[in-house]
This record gives sequence, structure tokens and C-alpha cells, in this order.
Amino acid sequence: MIGKNEHFHGSDVEKVEAVYGVKKEDIINFSGNVNPLGISPMLREALAAHVDAIASYPDREYGSLRKAIAAYGKTEYENVIVGNGSTELISLFIRAVNPGKALVVAPTYSEYEREITLNGGVCHYYALQEAQEFELDVERFLKQLQAGPDLLILCNPNNPTSSLISRQDMETILTACRQRDIFVLVDETYMEFVENYEDITAIPLTAYYKNLVVLRGTSKFFAVPGLRLGYAVTGNQTLSKSIHRQQNPWSLHALAAAAGEAMFQDQEYIHATHRLISEERQRMYRLFSKDSRFHPYLPKANFMLLRICADGLSSEKLFTRAIQQKMMIRDCSDFLFLSKEYIRFCFLSPEKNDRLANCLLV
Repeated sequence: MIGKNEHFHGSDVEKVEAVYGVKKEDIINFSGNVNPLGISPMLREALAAHVDAIASYPDREYGSLRKAIAAYGKTEYENVIVGNGSTELISLFIRAVNPGKALVVAPTYSEYEREITLNGGVCHYYALQEAQEFELDVERFLKQLQAGPDLLILCNPNNPTSSLISRQDMETILTACRQRDIFVLVDETYMEFVENYEDITAIPLTAYYKNLVVLRGTSKFFAVPGLRLGYAVTGNQTLSKSIHRQQNPWSLHALAAAAGEAMFQDQEYIHATHRLISEERQRMYRLFSKDSRFHPYLPKANFMLLRICADGLSSEKLFTRAIQQKMMIRDCSDFLFLSKEYIRFCFLSPEKNDRLANCLLV
């Protein structure tokens, strides 16, 4: 039985409905970290136009889709792997690398540990420090590599801290890992929300570092979690072939493959997303910075982590307060190295953000 002390993730609106009696259709989801603009207009048109694609098998190599992704990510077509969401690609990559020991920077997404453990590996953690605003201390971190992990996993920007590793620091880490034969998985699920992200993304580094795989999904930035389209970029063709051998044929359905190309070309939608998130990210950070009951950590992605500083308040109490007003935030007390003092919410439209602020700042 699900209770009110359960931790709800962004996709758990049905569970929230069952526990709190709030219809899922009425819940404003600040926990899902999904683009508030909804799906791309070009994607919407493409879905309708290509509905007959389900009458045929998709191209086994997904050539047209991979070329569209390569153009969007400014990489080579041969370096792109597509899959049924980023979750499948995480699983395939870990199986291909088969790490006995993995190092994960945390607090972060819990799926990494699950896949490593299922594959028979052991997961170790490097804790980001609250005293350093959850920013990675690269010099200190590099010393952890001396313990000899087979795999390093970095979420960049990181969830739930919304902190970011620069490309210069990423190169330093990758060089150290290459010297020690450590594979590196960089999960860039939220990279496209970052200001000037093309100067930060690790995708260009895949041309020089064969120990690197960069992972992205479309669920968050393009607001299509139901499409189940993810992709990875690596310059390591041996690894790419190993992943491809393990992957089920036609793991991505025909409609997703056909329509998925359209959203990568919708420049108007992409620019509108960047404008909205940039403005709301700055505005909401300034707003919560003025209230001594909260300490917001400078957000780089489309969500913000806050520490609760007021006596008598907790993540559970604020979650309950918000859901009673038909808004869902993330209680972060179940993240490793966090506690009941932390919450996270994403940036939606100005009107919805104001509604949440009025709820939390009363």
C-alpha cells in the first residue's frame, strides 16, 4: 500500500492521485522537469503525417533519424546510437562495458546504480559538497580515480543539484580517466536547457576521447516522455558495435523514428524554449534568494534545488502543502546525501511559477 510518506517521482502522478485524492489531470507537475511548451509543433504535424509508418518495419539502422540527430548534435552520423529512451541506452552501455566497480557523482539519478548492480557490479559514490554549493571540486575529485573504477558516471547538468561541469573541467577528467583505462558515461539529459550549452556539451569531445559516451534523451527538452526516444554519441566504434549487437532489433518503433526527425529541426520551438527557461530560471532564483527560509543553489538546468532553512518546515510538509493546492514538487529526502531539508522544482510558465512561489513563500 502506498502511504503519504512515500517519495513520489515526476512520473508518479497516478500514485499521487491515489494517495491524496487529487485528479492527475488537475496536477501541475513541477517534479517532472519537462519542457513547459509541450511538444514541438513540427513534431505534432509529423506524427499525424507519418501515422501510416506503423504499417511497416522501421529501417533497422534508423539511418535518416541518426543523420538528423547528427546534424542537430554537430557530430558524425556513424557516432550516433538510438534507443528506446535513455534508460535502454544506459542499460546497454553498462552491459557492454561490464564494470566490476563504478564511480558515480552524487546525489544523482538512481537508475545508474540499479543497472550497475543488475549487471553484477559494485557502485561507489563521490559526494558533492553542500558547502561548495554542490559544484564539483575537480582537483579533489581526481584523487578518487586512483581507487581504480572501471566506469565513471557523470550527470551534466546534474539532477537534482542543477550544477554543471564546464567543458574544460570535463576534458581534465576525461584525460585522467583515459590514462587509467576508465570508461566515462556523461548523461546530458538536461544539457539543452543550459545557457550557451553548445560551448559546454561533451559531444565534440567524443572525437578525441574513445573512452567517452554522451547520452541524451528527448523526454525532457522536447516534452515527449511517451515517445521513448533516446540517443548516445561515441567515437568508439568497437563499443558502438558491441551495444548494437546486444540491442533488440527495431527497439525504436516506426512512428517515433519517423516523427522524431522533425523535432530536431524545429528551430523556432528550440529558441522559444531557451528564452522561456532562461528568463524563468533567473527570475525564480532571484525570488527565492530573497527569502531567508530557503537557500537556492544557482540553477544551470531547467530546475532548481533548494535547502529549507526555516524551523518547522520540511520537504514532506512542503510537498503536502503544494499537492493540496494541486501542484507537485520533488521531495528530495530520498536522494543519496540529501535529507528532509531539500526540495526541487522545475520551471514552467510564468503564471504557474508564480502560483508555486505564492504557495511556498507564504
